[in-house]
Amino acid sequence: MATAMLSARSVLVTASKGYLKRCGWSVLTYRYIQRQASQRKLAPLVFTFDIDGVLLRGPHTIPAARRALDMLNGANPMGVKIPFVLLTNGGGTSEEARRHKLSSQLGVEIQSNQIIQAHTILKSVVHKYADKPVLVLGGRNDVVRKVAEGYGFKHAYTTLDVLAWKPEVWPFHDLTPEERASTKPVDFSQTPISAIFVFHDPRNWSLDIQVILDVIRARGVIGGPYLDTPPPAAQQPLPQHARKHEHQPEDAVAEREKEKEKPIELVFCNPDLLWKSDFPQPRLGQGAFREAFQAVYKALTGKTYPYVQYGKPTTATYKFAEKVLKDRLEELQGGPVERMPTVYMVGDNPESDIAGANGAGWPSILVRTGVYDPAHGEPKHEPTYIAEDVEEAVRWAIEREMGRRA
Repeated sequence: MATAMLSARSVLVTASKGYLKRCGWSVLTYRYIQRQASQRKLAPLVFTFDIDGVLLRGPHTIPAARRALDMLNGANPMGVKIPFVLLTNGGGTSEEARRHKLSSQLGVEIQSNQIIQAHTILKSVVHKYADKPVLVLGGRNDVVRKVAEGYGFKHAYTTLDVLAWKPEVWPFHDLTPEERASTKPVDFSQTPISAIFVFHDPRNWSLDIQVILDVIRARGVIGGPYLDTPPPAAQQPLPQHARKHEHQPEDAVAEREKEKEKPIELVFCNPDLLWKSDFPQPRLGQGAFREAFQAVYKALTGKTYPYVQYGKPTTATYKFAEKVLKDRLEELQGGPVERMPTVYMVGDNPESDIAGANGAGWPSILVRTGVYDPAHGEPKHEPTYIAEDVEEAVRWAIEREMGRRA
């Protein structure tokens, strides 16, 4: 394929149908270019890519990824850059740190507003808890705390903070010097937790499950007496806190009492039961941690605990991704987007990538370089197209859109 950006006008002048064919493009591209050569063009499509299993496999870049990104950056017969964002159920670091690492791995400049991690959506709900103590789980040491603070959570604490406060909370783990250095001194008996956010895959499931249980069963006060748990009917997103009115002290008191009766909001950012690493078989993900927690909670109380789930394939995450894409387009175009181009989702997991895209009404492309294994049968969620790799996926989508407009 061509490695330099092609403008539609230059292709008409210097290229033939035979040249395009040698570059791997069909005659439909020639017809499309004929129609668009004299016009200022905007890409008729945009992409959303999963990362692991599509662009990367573990720490290694999948070779087809760089060729696909070349096409998106202009090495295509339309001669335009095709906008894209990266939508992953991974996380555990800031979007800025992730974009630096990805730029190095992929060999192209990625902007932080092109990256949507599992927990990026929490930026849209931080206003509810910005000034309240929250527990944040996942990742190593206090990295996730720093991410939460970057989003605007002013009082974010970790289970390592809890263990440093009272080692008897979980006597089966001794803090390492590195872990202890990452903790904040706090008296949790005087610091009631208002919500729990599982940002990333927990590293110490037993400690984290124990502390979650302590928080939700004692209505936020770790070490406090266990109180009655909410009924199953409460298994839905919790309402926003009501405002307190200084001129109505009785209402303020009633509101505080009401707050005490509310269940602690529990939020998971990644529903994936499995994920693909360098190991031959898929590994357990955050979805497995959620199932483990619920199994223990149900064994203790006889019911499951209400929670909010983000991440692919949830509707909330795909709506958030579409908004990020629209913002990205407006930034590139320098003005409002009147009509969204076709959004193509390229992923390796039928249960998350394909299910979510189908639910959002996006064309979906399943690649064979990650979780999906055709030896195990047809995918549970049918994609629009199955490609060998991301390069084939991008080429097919471009051809499809140009064919529809030829």
